[in-house]
Amino acid sequence: MTARYLRQTMLPEIGDEGQRRLSCAAVLVVGAGGLGSPVLLYLAGAGVGRIGIVDDDRVGVTNLHRQVLYTESDLGAPKAECAARRLREMNGDIVVEPYATRLDEENARGIVTRYDIVVDACDNFATRYLVGDLTAEAGIPYVYGAIGGFEGQVSVFNHGPRPRRYRDLWPDERAMLRIEPPKGVAGVTPAVVGSVEASETMKIICGYGETLAGRLWTIDLRTMQTQIVELP
Repeated sequence: MTARYLRQTMLPEIGDEGQRRLSCAAVLVVGAGGLGSPVLLYLAGAGVGRIGIVDDDRVGVTNLHRQVLYTESDLGAPKAECAARRLREMNGDIVVEPYATRLDEENARGIVTRYDIVVDACDNFATRYLVGDLTAEAGIPYVYGAIGGFEGQVSVFNHGPRPRRYRDLWPDERAMLRIEPPKGVAGVTPAVVGSVEASETMKIICGYGETLAGRLWTIDLRTMQTQIVELP
């Protein structure tokens, strides 16, 4: 439906060709929680043609302050299935493929390699290293995001003239796996960071702007200070 996307196809950076690219794109979002909610909503709204959702968790009451895909009526239900239903109701133009499972060594390759881009919306280092290695091996762009408290960061791996890998940012896997990710988070933090991840994904698909490939963007919402640093 052309009218649905009129306000973004009016932009010269997107236009009809960009919308065609979006409709032909296949994006896998790993995690349907705080970060996954804005990523999925905005990619579906933009008309990304095929969206995969990987999450083995169920909706809990402590999720609701930040995971805006869900309502109280979803409590106890699988997140992947609830998210898929919400996106289908939101946009009938797209195909949504839920995977109510956790990525592991046995299933990750078969899932990840079916998509053009992978967006990291997970909350643990083991999954990130697994996805980082698989996407680097396959040459699939990997949009990385992480949050804690009022802070967040985003980067793009396996993309651009000098592609970096996830391991270039965090090379010491053994040390990182010993770290317990922070549990406390303001509801607005994933909204901001996930929206940036969705924006980076759209830039990769449509080919406009300057992505965060080879760079790390950070934000502290308490001060609104942001930084972009070059990765080694």
